[in-house]
Amino acid sequence: MIRSLKKKLILINMSLVLIVLLAVFTGLCLYTAGNQQQNALRGLTALLQRRGEDVPKLDVGKSNDWKTGLPQRNNDLLAGFVVSVDSNSTAKIETAHSVNISADTAQTLAQLAQDSKQTTGLLRAYSLRYYISQDSGQTRIAFLDASSDIAAMAELVVSSLLVGILALLAFFFVSLLLANFALKPVELAWKRQKQFVADASHELKTPLTVILANQKILLAHPEKTIAQQSRWIENTQSEGDRMKSLVEDLLFLAKTGGSANKETLSSVNLSDIMQGSILSFASLAFESGITLSDSIQPGIALTGSEPKLRRLCGILLDNALKYVNPNGIVEIDLRAENGSVLMRVHNTGTPIPAEELPHLFERFYRIDRARSAGGYGLGLSIAQSIVHAHGGKITVSSTAEEGTTFTVTLPLRDESNRKNRKDAE
Repeated sequence: MIRSLKKKLILINMSLVLIVLLAVFTGLCLYTAGNQQQNALRGLTALLQRRGEDVPKLDVGKSNDWKTGLPQRNNDLLAGFVVSVDSNSTAKIETAHSVNISADTAQTLAQLAQDSKQTTGLLRAYSLRYYISQDSGQTRIAFLDASSDIAAMAELVVSSLLVGILALLAFFFVSLLLANFALKPVELAWKRQKQFVADASHELKTPLTVILANQKILLAHPEKTIAQQSRWIENTQSEGDRMKSLVEDLLFLAKTGGSANKETLSSVNLSDIMQGSILSFASLAFESGITLSDSIQPGIALTGSEPKLRRLCGILLDNALKYVNPNGIVEIDLRAENGSVLMRVHNTGTPIPAEELPHLFERFYRIDRARSAGGYGLGLSIAQSIVHAHGGKITVSSTAEEGTTFTVTLPLRDESNRKNRKDAE
């Protein structure tokens, strides 16, 4: 799909460039041809106005436009001649400037010009422009050499073609680079989506397989009571709960793909939320011999979604308690600092390998130590989506000496910020 999309993008770019180049070069050629025709018409008119003895000469350095200082036009200095045609259609050479022409050729040219039924035009076979003038019943035809105009136009067309081809080649490579650059995020998202679907299918397949197997066992022994079959029923219930949890997490990630601003937001006391989360995990920590300590600044208020922020605190605490070493320490720090809320959840224990850290927040990503602790690898991805939806960021660091620390930074409400500054004073 990505390759097809890339081809379409390049094709669209090249089509647009081709249309623009055609429009530019066509306009340039038409403009040049129009100028040539106007210049030739002035030259033809000048030939008709002059007689044989009035041969124009070029005055070097003379200007005929004192406003612009443009040099004099010398269209009428080009090679040309005038032919007069009588009532019997007999052509007679009237004047000739820098031209050698026979009477027969003049007769032929006059006939061709009159047969065209146009006042002015171009006899391409002879490279001559003509202009027919009717003056007091007399027909006079001026002819002007157009070979230089034809050559100039041909050169312009060839140059335009060459420049157009080179421009198309250049734009092709530019389009190729831009397509690769622009579609790189799309390609990455597509790969992640395919991986996400594959992982979700794999995770859903396992509990479904167990449930179906349990159902077959139950159906194979219809004579047994529910109490006798309780093992398989309970196992089915457990796998069903796991599937429900996974589907809820997937739906949560899908809904949180936007922004927290799409919800009805309210003022949330993050300090109270964190205290409540710590209280709910206190018994689990006590039973496991884990030291749970906290340093929470009271009264920290945010504008956000209370359910999501509560889930964020629960995910980080649950993750820390899962992977802390036996009889280890879990520390929670929450405070306002420099106009932001800073939340740190730290646990001692086996460090996360450095090469694994950039992938921790990817959906379904689980390192070996996480696999032994259960779960689907969605918790940290959900935590990241909640943080991003509230305009914040989440990072992780892990070393053998200091353990693992998840750090969340969230924007602080102005009211809470002012209160904290007043308390500090």
